[in-house]
Amino acid sequence: MSSNDSLKTLSTLEVNGQTYHYFSLAKAAEQLAGVADIRKLPVSMKVLLENLLRHEDGTTVTVQDIEAVAKSLGKTPENREIQYRPARVLMQDFTGVPAVVDLAAMRDAVAKAGHDPEQINPLSAVDLVIDHSVMVDKFASPDAFEENVRIEMERNFERYQFLRWGQRAFENFRVVPPGTGICHQVNLEYLAKVAWTQPQGDRTYVMPDTLVGTDSHTTMINGLGVLGWGVGGIEAEAAMLGQPVSMLIPEVVGFRLVGKLREGVTATDLVLTVTEQLRAHGVVGKFVEFYGPGLDHLPLADRATIGNMSPEYGATCGFFPIDQETMRYLRLTGRDEQTVALAEAYAKAQGLWREAGQEPVFADSLELDLSTVNASLAGPKRPQDRVNLPQLGAAFDLFLETSGQAAEKDVRVPVPGEDYTLGHGDVVIAAITSCTNTSNPSVMMAAGLVAKKAVERGLQRKPWVKSSLAPGSKVVTDYLAKAGLTDYLEQLGFHLVGYGCTTCIGNSGPLPPPISAAIRDGNLTVSSVLSGNRNFEGRIHQEVKANWLASPPLVVAFALAGTTRVDLSKEPLGYDADGKPVYLYEIWPTSQEIADAVQWVDGDMFSREYSEVFSGDEHWRSIPVGDGKTYDWSDSSTYVKNPPYFADIEKPLPALQDITEARVLAVFGDSITTDHISPAGSIKPDSPAGQYLQSHGVAVPDFNSYGSRRGNHEVMMRGTFANIRIKNLMLDGVEGGYTRHIPTGQEMSIYDAAMLYQESNTPLVVFAGKEYGTGSSRDWAAKGANLLGVKAVVAESFERIHRSNLVGMGVLPLQFVAGEGAHTHGLKGDEQINIVGINDQLQPGQMLRVQAFRADGSMREFEVKCRIDTQNELSYFRSGGILHYVLRQLIER
Repeated sequence: MSSNDSLKTLSTLEVNGQTYHYFSLAKAAEQLAGVADIRKLPVSMKVLLENLLRHEDGTTVTVQDIEAVAKSLGKTPENREIQYRPARVLMQDFTGVPAVVDLAAMRDAVAKAGHDPEQINPLSAVDLVIDHSVMVDKFASPDAFEENVRIEMERNFERYQFLRWGQRAFENFRVVPPGTGICHQVNLEYLAKVAWTQPQGDRTYVMPDTLVGTDSHTTMINGLGVLGWGVGGIEAEAAMLGQPVSMLIPEVVGFRLVGKLREGVTATDLVLTVTEQLRAHGVVGKFVEFYGPGLDHLPLADRATIGNMSPEYGATCGFFPIDQETMRYLRLTGRDEQTVALAEAYAKAQGLWREAGQEPVFADSLELDLSTVNASLAGPKRPQDRVNLPQLGAAFDLFLETSGQAAEKDVRVPVPGEDYTLGHGDVVIAAITSCTNTSNPSVMMAAGLVAKKAVERGLQRKPWVKSSLAPGSKVVTDYLAKAGLTDYLEQLGFHLVGYGCTTCIGNSGPLPPPISAAIRDGNLTVSSVLSGNRNFEGRIHQEVKANWLASPPLVVAFALAGTTRVDLSKEPLGYDADGKPVYLYEIWPTSQEIADAVQWVDGDMFSREYSEVFSGDEHWRSIPVGDGKTYDWSDSSTYVKNPPYFADIEKPLPALQDITEARVLAVFGDSITTDHISPAGSIKPDSPAGQYLQSHGVAVPDFNSYGSRRGNHEVMMRGTFANIRIKNLMLDGVEGGYTRHIPTGQEMSIYDAAMLYQESNTPLVVFAGKEYGTGSSRDWAAKGANLLGVKAVVAESFERIHRSNLVGMGVLPLQFVAGEGAHTHGLKGDEQINIVGINDQLQPGQMLRVQAFRADGSMREFEVKCRIDTQNELSYFRSGGILHYVLRQLIER
């Protein structure tokens, strides 16, 4: 370790005869006694403090930084930037492929500049889990899994061949092949260690296990006492290449849990309640740390479920301290005894262990009595909009009313070729999916038990429901089978469709054509019910407007009911063979029944399934792969292209200049998510991306998804701002990725307009409302904007990751003064824009001036705040982006 160790904290720890070196927080507490009692710091802040102690070098980390973290005890921290260095990086393939594409492009640029391309290698440990590519093409059949895997391998051959090359070409880079599980569950069950070790010379150092991930739900690992959160792919690449994560000292909000969950209430109900409460409280950009006596009754899987949803309540992370439950879980999941013993000894030595009655000091906190949690869903288009189960029907009817369809709410449309009709609110997708809940044996066993009791009463899912089971690891299917529940789930159509993130990421696959026809003919607002964490507009399926998050057993229940216009606390799910009504409470398992089923879960399952986690099946192993230092790009590939970011990297760095004579590409309202901005889900044949693929000989059935084509910038830039539900306020009543080109006034796709602007060298700006960029940590939401020629985004507020990504791609994030927005300044989108004050004197947080020139010759001028927040970010922005900064430094050396 390269620490100056000014506070003299280097110590040793003996565990089972092995000696480990570490930087002691107890010794730091003695040295900092005159500053603050750091023993009372939130545990998550202690992890940050240890990181600074270990990397104190007098330049990137100083003693003053360490003292500033200590001084944050019990109050809002000072506005101070710190440099954080996580131990490792976690990726999934949707975000990982473009990251590896960037690394390969950087190797090309280094080689072009006359240097050894093997200088480009991850310096931190990187694990990439291929989990986002499987789609639910086949369902409700015994061969669904095999068929979906076969189709996945055919569709993604080019991408997987590229990743196989990366696995061989790069050091410190491991790939978990497809068909293994979801990255967050693999991380929770196998990759995470709680205490991380690093050999150096003749010493082995021990430290907290920490990471950043290219998926916003990296926070799931917080349930294990591991500090980690999602960053953009761009920022993760920089971390891999040795750059620290630049951040402001976070405020930590304490969330005190008391009591225990009541009979019939699930961990999913709890997390939806926590999400609602924390969104209302306001925790964007903050750490949330859970504490209190309620943790005594909260299994680790429930903690991980809560941690997973951190992005939904807006926090950077949702952290749980290490305790005996953490050790129990490590043993259950097959970690070796030395790993467990070291984790416990280190946590206790560092004061990271949760002791009963000892509670940290927070500047701000809130409390929840677990006994007050009710059965819930969330929707129809935001995770924080929780609805108590009995009120779901009323909530759906209100959604119909606000959508202007209340007058026709009882219409039924014939389904072609079938003997049933379809109506508003009917459930067309019921998916047990996503890392959030499939990592939790209690809710998965509950789903199986509901299925068992339903089958025994003679119930079946409604014929218009597309049902699926996509667990986060193979262990789930092991324990469902061992508990004797698989057959009952399959009798209701919940056959295994794949191990990966399916419906929740938009890989729900096509609906049966007759169902699609009925939705289209009747202009129906139909529903999906899924056990995922995201339900934003246009995300789950383009034909499904109302999407409801729910626990796995409720997913089964709504597949039986077939509609969301129902009160399942009073109305029956269906009728048995004797015509008697069957109610949800009759087939809902007791807590004891669930606990008995969970007993089937054992450590041998985990040890067996993870024994060859990096090997893959015969499909994966048979993919041919080259062994060159640089990648042999194929001109014919429509999946992987060499991006143009580094074309002029060897040229001198240009000076920063004001943005002048810019045009407005779009004006957006509030809550524009990265799902709206970044291409996701299916590709429409008549879209710019669809036309591009067809022009390159790709048939419509072979389009695959936007996510699978993230390694091709030509596809992705054409899909940026192209979501079917996005609304550009420059156009009245128009949905989708369209704008008005100025000065012609012609309405066209955003991509086509951007290309016209590029022909005339016209810079572009985007105006937006509050919470711009919420949702997944999609680097393409920033990359696409960059390639379209957007120089600045002016919003009322930004979500943390997307703001960082914009800076990382050289796009300037600017924030309206509080209470102001595009509407208060009368901006219509036809103005010509100057942004004044951007020059070599630019500083983080500086106020800049926007001048908007209207067609009538008048001008509106107003101030905005530069949301480049730190000096590190400013260095990245001056270089044209974070990867440009790293590459220029390397070439200059």
